Amino acid sequence: MIKQFIADAFTDKVFHGNPAAICLPERWPDEKLMQDIASENRLSETAFVVKENNGWKLRWFTPGGEIDLCGHATLATAFVLINFVEPDLSEIEFSILSGKLSVKKKNELYEMDFPPYELKRVEVTEAMENAIGFKPLEAWIGRDLVCILEREDQVINAQPDLEKVKALDGLLLHITSKGKEKYDCVSRTFAPKLAVDEDPVCGSGHCHLVPLWSKKVGKKEISAYQASSRGGVLYCELSGSRVKLAGQAALYSRGELCIEI
Repeated sequence: MIKQFIADAFTDKVFHGNPAAICLPERWPDEKLMQDIASENRLSETAFVVKENNGWKLRWFTPGGEIDLCGHATLATAFVLINFVEPDLSEIEFSILSGKLSVKKKNELYEMDFPPYELKRVEVTEAMENAIGFKPLEAWIGRDLVCILEREDQVINAQPDLEKVKALDGLLLHITSKGKEKYDCVSRTFAPKLAVDEDPVCGSGHCHLVPLWSKKVGKKEISAYQASSRGGVLYCELSGSRVKLAGQAALYSRGELCIEI
């Protein structure tokens, strides 16, 4: 049996934010089984976390494959471990494929420390406009493609052609604009290459967006809103060469998978 929790990240109430499954096997399943579980869950990410050498090793799988970095599932995993597995902890350092990743509990927020993605400005193309439905003002590429739109309502109302999105460069597509009132920036994220139409709230996407918007608005602390149908709020900071992302989480379910490993 494998213990599994589902938590909604970057929100303080269920049915909002971004849901992630968190699996706590006693030892590592093989990769095919982890991928099968992620595909069966049909959430944008399923996290697998195993206790190793007095620490925790963390991996993330989308329905379409393993991914190198995931913010919301990291937040959800830390929330589950701190509240339901190791309640004496207030900080967790995860071992991930690319190194280390820490999460600190600060009152009701869980603050994560990430490396930013290096961005390169690229030409705005007709293919981008056709895929998104609006012509971007700017386009940038890191792991993902970031397209800056003129207005917040364009981000909110966009209905991208996901088949055309698959043909664009970058693993994911983020569309974003300056916030109109309450938030410094708004965004939405699409990941059809990973069998995820729209990621409700994307932490790793903000490792692209925060450095970009910090420079544009001239401040280190950025309040960000992901304008998916579920919605989510991220409290962000560009701190030296790192990006800090903080948010809340809410538990949706806990149970066991009827699978032997």
